[in-house]
Amino acid sequence: MYADDPFARLPEAASFTVTSTTVADGAAWPPEQHAAGQPGGRDLSPQLSWSGAPAGTRGYAVTVHDPDAPTGSGFWHWAVADIPATVTELPEGAGDDTGSGLPEGAYQLPNDARVARYIGAAPPAGHGPHRYLVVVHALDTASIGVPADATPAVLGFTMAGHILGRALLTATAETPAETSAEPPADTSATTSAESPAETSA
Repeated sequence: MYADDPFARLPEAASFTVTSTTVADGAAWPPEQHAAGQPGGRDLSPQLSWSGAPAGTRGYAVTVHDPDAPTGSGFWHWAVADIPATVTELPEGAGDDTGSGLPEGAYQLPNDARVARYIGAAPPAGHGPHRYLVVVHALDTASIGVPADATPAVLGFTMAGHILGRALLTATAETPAETSAEPPADTSATTSAESPAETSA
């Protein structure tokens, strides 16, 4: 499932570093980063810090994408555009309904649930582990120029010619398959065969 590289056909970009106090690279999301309605889920965006962006960086964007969602196009959980070049950290919970933790000038685009905020992980039960690609994109422009109601895919397409560097952290999540108790065996046929024949007067 994981042989694919979502960045294989994108323009090459320098790598730099992103870390999180919320989740380690390759580790499972904590419950709070799952969707509301999941056990412990709070739709809480992760804390992010980044460093080592290429020279010439004039702004950043942040995206969170699940390429393993059973949609044919994955699922975008979060997209933030126009983060100033002077900013190198987002606090946990920055992606709430109001973007209260975002720096001035930055804005959230509607995710694939069509809400402009972070929405947490909720992989289908029994579908196996999903990856959540948390990416900080270093751009050669301070304003990427996409409308606030654009999709994350439009943001990605527009950024393609402006990306200087890419910092990646991968989180995971999995919802176990639902199990149900085995129903009792149907004994009606046996009971009928073993009961005395019914007689009438």
